[in-house]
Amino acid sequence: MEIEQEILSFAPDGQPAILYRMTNAKGWRLSTTNIGAAIVSLEVPDRDGNMRDVVLGYSTYEGYLNDPAAMCKSVGRYANRIAEGRFSLGGKEYILARNNGVNHLHGGPGGFQNKIWTSRVETDRVVFSYTSAAGEEGYPAELGCEAVYDFDDEGTVEITYFAGSDDDTIVNLTNHTYFNLSGCDSGSVLGHTLKIEASRYLPTDTTQIPTGELALVEGTPMDFREAKEIGRDIDADFEALKIGAGYDHCWAIDGYERDRETLAATLYSPESGIELKIYTTQPGIQVYTGNWLKGSGTSKGGRAIESRDGVALECQNFPDAPNKLQFPSPLLKKGEVYEEHIIFRFGTR
Repeated sequence: MEIEQEILSFAPDGQPAILYRMTNAKGWRLSTTNIGAAIVSLEVPDRDGNMRDVVLGYSTYEGYLNDPAAMCKSVGRYANRIAEGRFSLGGKEYILARNNGVNHLHGGPGGFQNKIWTSRVETDRVVFSYTSAAGEEGYPAELGCEAVYDFDDEGTVEITYFAGSDDDTIVNLTNHTYFNLSGCDSGSVLGHTLKIEASRYLPTDTTQIPTGELALVEGTPMDFREAKEIGRDIDADFEALKIGAGYDHCWAIDGYERDRETLAATLYSPESGIELKIYTTQPGIQVYTGNWLKGSGTSKGGRAIESRDGVALECQNFPDAPNKLQFPSPLLKKGEVYEEHIIFRFGTR
């Protein structure tokens, strides 16, 4: 594994924006940055052996600093939504920023995706670290976390999230990469096929907060148990799709067991022949079809990024789990170690 480092520029506060290029023995390349512990590019071969960058991104580093889309970043302290920006822990109520209508989203406006992380190279991996102070965005306890990127010669990217705190708190970390397996500047992903290993999804209210129900996908446009085009049912007359303006929902992964890696989803581009299988130790996968990407910035190829140019497949705990006792607990106790894995495995067919 060859790893190169480059300082792109400096943020307004003087911190360096650093790019890391990881090139494996086959010439596949993963590039990451300490701005939000993000993936900047991921170059893998198509069925004809031509390299394609399969993740969306911005034309300049400034785009990552002023980023409404959490472009390919590490999201926290709590990914996804918390109802009305409030939850209780240890008999005390905590009030968070409301940055998604009446709700709290992706850790608030100062979430981890908007931070410059400390970074280092450890032999064949890149490690990003961030310490969130007690009270930051309203959360209890000081939380230290790491995002570790491993990239092997078989074309597998593994992201491991670690966290620990000096008191009880909640945590839910995910990666927010937007994939387009035809290439980052190829336009809509609605022709990609998607298979989700889930027989149930989480219905929401009109503000996209889960009702607490795990509803069967059978007989609905939410059924991806067999691979189908993302665009086949996206505009169906179905309440959940009207609420999200397309897919922006969490599915409960079949066969989930804590600390065990489980296949969550398979994404495929018929045009390029590139296939992505996603494995995780997390209980849910949020599928967001980039319904609001239009206006987020200029792409790496110099074109305006449009809605549905990419699909985010975010492995995570369930939205609003701090307020839903029936959901997997997001509690991280003092002295415990949070560890979750997300694996992207590429191939062609």
